[in-house]
Amino acid sequence: MLTRKQRDLLMFVNDYIQNSGLSPSFEEMKLGLNLKSKSGIHRLINALVERGFLERLPNKARALEVKKLPENVPASSGNNRSRVVSGNFKPQPGGGKGNETAQIPLYGKIAAGTPIEAVRHELDTVDIPMSMLGAKPCYALTVEGDSMIKAGIMDGDVIVIEKCDRANDGEIVVALVDEEEVTLKRLRREIGSIVLMPENDAYQPLRLTPDRVQIQGRLRSLFRSY
Repeated sequence: MLTRKQRDLLMFVNDYIQNSGLSPSFEEMKLGLNLKSKSGIHRLINALVERGFLERLPNKARALEVKKLPENVPASSGNNRSRVVSGNFKPQPGGGKGNETAQIPLYGKIAAGTPIEAVRHELDTVDIPMSMLGAKPCYALTVEGDSMIKAGIMDGDVIVIEKCDRANDGEIVVALVDEEEVTLKRLRREIGSIVLMPENDAYQPLRLTPDRVQIQGRLRSLFRSY
């Protein structure tokens, strides 16, 4: 049985190869799994090689081959060359470029208000138009709350988040507070502190020391149902 991180890396490598025809670099794998160092990637790869899921190809750069996938996970078919996202690339019927979608993980709800724990449902996915995605791995969350309404983010919206551990001032980010709670806010840095800014006058900013905040992604796009 694979650990969650081993499975995540295996699926990331598989999807990357299916989309690009190449295996990902260690930096891309580190960013894709939101890890802080490449040493963790080395350990995960070694574990997957030992268990027969991955194989290193000698005398070839960026040389990994997926030998098998976990049970109940179908292998991707074809060799679609497109921008890499965290999920299986899936052209819709019709064949037009404007119809292309990607299936990305839907991890659960995130608070646009008082921070709540984001519940990760490993098998939930959502189809997103490729035009709403970037080149880096993405995941989706459902917004709960109204603290970001001035930014056009409403309760019930599905937001697409680009995985990253750094962001610029002014960007809307997914922030993990005290390694327990996750919230969606606009990032602002002050001397000695991180400020998570709401976009609703009814809410107060969260002013925290930098060691209490981890960036887990930045807002890429959103969509809603009427």
